[in-house]
Order: sequence, then C-alpha cells, then structure tokens
Amino acid sequence: MQTTGIITDIGMDYKTRKSKISLLLDTKEIEIVEQLKNENKLNVEIKKWRNKRSNDANAYCWVLCDKIAKKITVQDAVVTKEQVYKDAILHIGTFETMIVEEKAFDNWKRVWNSQGLGFLVKEVSRKDKCVKMHCYYGSSTYDTKEMWLLIQLLIDAARTQGIETKTPQEIESMMKEWNKNVSKRPIQ
Repeated sequence: MQTTGIITDIGMDYKTRKSKISLLLDTKEIEIVEQLKNENKLNVEIKKWRNKRSNDANAYCWVLCDKIAKKITVQDAVVTKEQVYKDAILHIGTFETMIVEEKAFDNWKRVWNSQGLGFLVKEVSRKDKCVKMHCYYGSSTYDTKEMWLLIQLLIDAARTQGIETKTPQEIESMMKEWNKNVSKRPIQ
C-alpha cells in the first residue's frame, strides 16, 4: 500500500524505547490497513511529500528540446533534441557524487546510464586509482520544483535562440496547475 498523509503524533514506547508515530492517511481503504495491522513487521518509508511533475511538463520539456535542436543544427553539425535534453540535465540536474575504483568506472557508468536518457555520469577527477563522478538523475524522477527549473532553463535557452515559447501567463498557468494539490495539503 502506498498513500500520502500527515503525522499527527510522535511519541516513544517506554517499554521498548522505540519511536511511535501516528499517521492520518489519505485513504479510506480501512481493510488494507486492518490486514497490515496483523503483520509481524512492515517495511516503512516516510518522506517529505512533493507534487509529482505532470505529463504536460514533460511534453513541454520535449517540445522545447526539439525546437532548440532544430534551431542550433547547422549543416553538418546535427544537434538532436536528446543532446539538448542531456545538456540541460548536466547544467541544472540533480546528482549524487560518487567515488569508484577506476576498474569499476566503465561498468558503473554503463549501469547508471541504462536507467534512462537523463541518467548521466560526469567524471570529475581521478586520484589514487579512483574516479570521482557526478551521477545525474533523469527528469523522470523529478518533482515539480526540479522539473520547473529544467523547463525554465530550456525556456531561457529557447528565447536566447529567438524561439517563441509559451507566454509568461501560459507558463504561470502551467505552474498553478502543477501546484494545485500542494496548496490543498495541511501545513505540517
């Protein structure tokens, strides 16, 4: 079961000295919760909720990448929308810094890249037979805020190239749509 909710109480079980958390879940499926209540042990993940990006955001991202690619392609120097997307990810994307042994670097890079087009590895330095790298996440993992930053970067790049983009009002309207559920959530 996966749902959203809010923490309503935090305490401690004095017998076991372990934390206790009460949650108010955004589901009415009490049968599932009742079944889980009888389980001996559960996997639990609690993290800050963020509004997921919308498909409209993804579609607009690719429209911008395509327009930019077509504009900057000059005769023999073909630029693809995928290259524009990857450049944008490298410029503004979320990444983890990792260090691996040199002999494992190529395999690590292959595995990381296989997760999707935006999963990129940028080598930062080499020292003592190790490689320090930034491992970028593709936009499929982005929340609304991260996706907005990516789209804003692409809008700026498009405007620099003289490419028409959505009006500020249209962009603001998209943002309101992306964030409409955020304002309905109770403050935690």
